Amino acid sequence: MGRPSTARCPRCGSKVTWDENSPYRPFCSERCHLIDLGAWLSEEHSIPGEDAIVPAQQDAENLREN
Repeated sequence: MGRPSTARCPRCGSKVTWDENSPYRPFCSERCHLIDLGAWLSEEHSIPGEDAIVPAQQDAENLREN
């Protein structure tokens, strides 16, 4: 079997061994994992796209148009 692959932690840039012994991969640690999760939850990170329309909002818009 060959050498395990490595990657860089997307948060701090340290090397991460990419195998089953690295439970937080692609992150190097639980700390980096939680910092990144917090950034998503606070909307510091986002994926661009149109806002989703909630069915109740759509119903209200339809009532206003009629």
